[in-house]
Amino acid sequence: MEFKDYYQTLGVAKTATADEIKQAYRKLARKYHPDVSKEQNAEERMKQVNEANEVLSDPEKRATYDQLGNRYQGGQEFQPPPDWGGASGFSGAGAAGAGDFSDFFADLFGQSGRGGARSYKMRGEDHHARLMVELRDAYEETIRSLTLSIPETDEQGRTAMKQHTLKVRIPKGVKPGQHIRLSGNGSPGSGGGAAGDLYLEVHFKPDPQYRVDGRDVYEIVGVTPWECALGATIEVPTPTGKVQLKVPAGSQTGHKLRLKERGIPGNTSGTPAGDLFIVLKVELPPADTDKARKLYETMAQELAFDPRQKMGA
Repeated sequence: MEFKDYYQTLGVAKTATADEIKQAYRKLARKYHPDVSKEQNAEERMKQVNEANEVLSDPEKRATYDQLGNRYQGGQEFQPPPDWGGASGFSGAGAAGAGDFSDFFADLFGQSGRGGARSYKMRGEDHHARLMVELRDAYEETIRSLTLSIPETDEQGRTAMKQHTLKVRIPKGVKPGQHIRLSGNGSPGSGGGAAGDLYLEVHFKPDPQYRVDGRDVYEIVGVTPWECALGATIEVPTPTGKVQLKVPAGSQTGHKLRLKERGIPGNTSGTPAGDLFIVLKVELPPADTDKARKLYETMAQELAFDPRQKMGA
């Protein structure tokens, strides 16, 4: 069975007001009413228009239809949700009997005719969003505010996007790709069904100083040529504060120094903390003064050093 796009049938937007739906219905009824229409398919088109109007002009039916419409497009194969109830809440036949409407309508609203919506409970749809945090947020529990656009249905059954601000607890030890679940913050349920959930996928904001791999953190630290050549103890800022770090003599750019369990902390499930790797980057002082240039000239003359010697001819 195909899902029917009632909005397309009436030629209105999903945000159409009750008056706009009424006007569209009247216009189409004048065009396709079998008593006056000369269209060859007038009777069938009028049935389709009546069915679409029956749903969209009733706030309760429209809300039910919109809840399903978030998951389907016109012409797609339709299957009622597994928790769709079997009891019909219709009261009276109205202007058209159940036989005037499609099997799709009957599956949504029951077999007994018109006048009300089927009694059922359906859980609301889950929502997903990306949450950007600082690397330092992973080292201790923090609270962040998050503003999202969430669809809401008003009393007339119209769906519109509303701004919601949520307080989000970022647990200690969170890592990229991890999901934070906010229960009940998805789409509202129908027929008394529970609301869906909101899932936030954690991503760290780009930082040129740090790179994250799982729970391990890599930090690029600049060092002078003499600190690498002679060895030195340097002060290094880290996500948890400054540390004193010993640079071994003879170090080069790319040399890694490991600080055990100084990476992203472990979590309550027993996952151990990662490590922090300090990656050295030799930075040369600029030759922007006479004294600096003379020092470089002296090094060039006194040091027999050719970094390309090992490359061969």
